[in-house]
Amino acid sequence: MTDYPPKGLSSTLAELPEWIKAGCGDNEYICAERGATFPGDPCPALLPDLKEHHNFMAEALKASPGLYDKLKSTKTASGVGLGKCIKTGIDNKSHPMIKTVGLVAGDEECFSTFKDLFDPVISARHGGYPPNATHPTDMNPGNLLPTKIDPDNKYVQTTRCRTGRSVRGFRLPPACTFEERRELERVIVKGLLSLTGPLAGEYFPLHGSRSYGPMPTGMTKEKEEELRSRGNLFQEPDSTLLLSSGCGRHWPDARGIFHNKDMNFFVWINEEDHMRIISMEVGDDVGAIFRRFAAALEGVEKVLRSEGFEFMRNDHLGYILTCPSNLGTGLRAGAMVKVPLISARKDFREICAKLGLQARGTAGVDSASTGGTWDLSNADRLGKSETHLVNIFTHGVSTIIQWEKRLEKGEDVAASIQGAGEWARSKA
Repeated sequence: MTDYPPKGLSSTLAELPEWIKAGCGDNEYICAERGATFPGDPCPALLPDLKEHHNFMAEALKASPGLYDKLKSTKTASGVGLGKCIKTGIDNKSHPMIKTVGLVAGDEECFSTFKDLFDPVISARHGGYPPNATHPTDMNPGNLLPTKIDPDNKYVQTTRCRTGRSVRGFRLPPACTFEERRELERVIVKGLLSLTGPLAGEYFPLHGSRSYGPMPTGMTKEKEEELRSRGNLFQEPDSTLLLSSGCGRHWPDARGIFHNKDMNFFVWINEEDHMRIISMEVGDDVGAIFRRFAAALEGVEKVLRSEGFEFMRNDHLGYILTCPSNLGTGLRAGAMVKVPLISARKDFREICAKLGLQARGTAGVDSASTGGTWDLSNADRLGKSETHLVNIFTHGVSTIIQWEKRLEKGEDVAASIQGAGEWARSKA
């Protein structure tokens, strides 16, 4: 199959620029045009000059000059080396004001084999997470705050909970083989198709994927465009961060989306993680969203266990995912919220941070808002349980909406903003 992975490129990529196609075949992503020249394996004898690099990985290596030499020849039991983990951070320098992690895991063992690098990166990214800390888990919806985020149904457009899961025994997307990815798809889809009731649905491979028997050429182009236009489906990897990490290899084979009949529960398969699980709906009912979310995770794991598989997890790091930024819960509770008055403040992102929230524009991280609409979500992932993070989100967003209402009435909210964050800090 010279027109299809692993030996060739899928014809569905024909219209993409060459710098993207270079990362969608079988080989490591090398593209001088984009500065992606670090070999994923083996590591070169000398560490490249990192003086202009600003990601967390580069800062950890600069802080420990002998660390690269110590780890460069080491591999995990499944054959993942240091180069595979750091390539994305070497190829992409990052910016002092927009700091990326610069480090990915190729398998579960990377977090122990390359502990001397992963630990300081994890600590820096998660605000001082100690190497001996224990991560809590709590998926009990009964522990959620009863607070109604938007009592007037005026400000919140949509609400969602999202997390990732990895299946133990398989390498992670940066390092998995063509065959491993197909087996992952088979195992995960079998679990998803066993879901019943409101979670029951159908699996749709990406258009052009030849991995799934019931749809041997994937979903139709029209179906794919519909899902993407609604914001429900991921794109091909169109950044050097993803391409250098290895997540674009063999695209689009064995990638796809599962969704239920009501289109409020989605699972992405083999994108940046083995699974991305998303529960969403119009309005602010985070309780209903979380209950659906928890039931789905429980149902899928039950089927995986019956097949002899389980999710990657340990007491220290919680659930294991590709990027260290998503360790722990991997959970992002978020809402699209229209608050043009309070968000007009120059310090709006800083106010959100005090409340334990991250503010993104309508097109994602570091993008601009459209008409005062923002994507607000919990900032933390690791060190706090799932229900704790959802409660931080609920309290934070409801507080911002209260300030918006007061500003609409011409009231001053400066004093209230001054004390912002006390609730979040009291629950830490």
